[in-house]
Amino acid sequence: MNKKVYILAIASFVVGTVELILGGILDLIADAFHVSLAKAGYLISIYSFVYALSAPILLNVTAKIERKKVYMWTLFIFLLSNVFSAYSSGYYMLLIGRILAAASGSFIIVLSTTMASRMVKPEYQGRAIGIVFMGISGSLVLGIPLGILIGNALGWRQVFVMIAILTAIIMITVWFTMERLAPAPIVPLKTQVKALRNKKMLAIHLATLFVLAGHLTLYAYFTPFLQETLGLNTTMVTIIYGIFGLAAVAGGGLGGAVSDKWNPSSSVITMIALFFVSMIAMPFGVHLPFIVFLLLMIIWSALSWAVSPAQSNLIIHSARDTSDILISTNAAISHVGIAIGSYVGGIVVNQYSVIYNGWVGSIFVLLGLFCSLYAVTRTESTADTLHSK
Repeated sequence: MNKKVYILAIASFVVGTVELILGGILDLIADAFHVSLAKAGYLISIYSFVYALSAPILLNVTAKIERKKVYMWTLFIFLLSNVFSAYSSGYYMLLIGRILAAASGSFIIVLSTTMASRMVKPEYQGRAIGIVFMGISGSLVLGIPLGILIGNALGWRQVFVMIAILTAIIMITVWFTMERLAPAPIVPLKTQVKALRNKKMLAIHLATLFVLAGHLTLYAYFTPFLQETLGLNTTMVTIIYGIFGLAAVAGGGLGGAVSDKWNPSSSVITMIALFFVSMIAMPFGVHLPFIVFLLLMIIWSALSWAVSPAQSNLIIHSARDTSDILISTNAAISHVGIAIGSYVGGIVVNQYSVIYNGWVGSIFVLLGLFCSLYAVTRTESTADTLHSK
């Protein structure tokens, strides 16, 4: 295993903190700009939509440029976006900062994933991708709990200052330790669209969309869920997020390792099925002893982050020659799912109660399971579809 993969994981950690932190400080943002909790939640939705659109486009625009150079410039733009967010004077200025962070952050994650898979031997690709995803899930352990603490102690703006400082450190680390990496062969944008004609790949992408939509229906509003159903204070919410993050890190690594050991198709189906059960169980867990609820949450967290590296490994095994662009497309679609989930979650919170978010989310996950079952039964070649006239 190439140790340089861990550098990419660290960069993913910083990006993951920006992407996921708002779920823990939504109440602070809403209070600061005098908007509803749902409107504050739309900062997550819009971030995800921009994230989804940006990655495939930026991957094509920079396709001929050496990867380390692209990586450094993207990190720099990401740093500036967080400085802009920290000093925003209104809701819409913060929205602009989030849009810039989404565009650059999406590209950092896609570059990290594809570069990691190229740095290692084929038999370690699942684990390399899993390590990158562990960086993202690691932000749940340190980045988000620390962000909540800083936000409540010093104000939400200092959270973005912290992220900007971390990004600067990552830039220095990447500059001095990462080697140059030649760009992968170019796949035209119209060829990416052709991928959706392949029923197997379309089903894999839809499974990703539905699973992430289901997860974010609850996770985007996890703080009000904990406060309203269990009556937890800020300190306890921070601790819960830390436990969630530890489980997520373990799940990200587990998803990559299991997909290497097992058939990728079997690992994806098993993980999504178990994730569906955990989503249904979460609202019931608040009525059980607290230790039982914690165990349910740990399982839910681990499974939520085990699915993505397994899905990425399935894509690599389904279309090795075009896996870079297909993983980029899958990452884009995953953020459409995140946007849908956070938007639907806001509707549920406004119209009904946050207790129902888990059950509504489980419906999306079930749809994802059906799509995955369909995908693994298809035998047509993804490469043939991509290269057809």
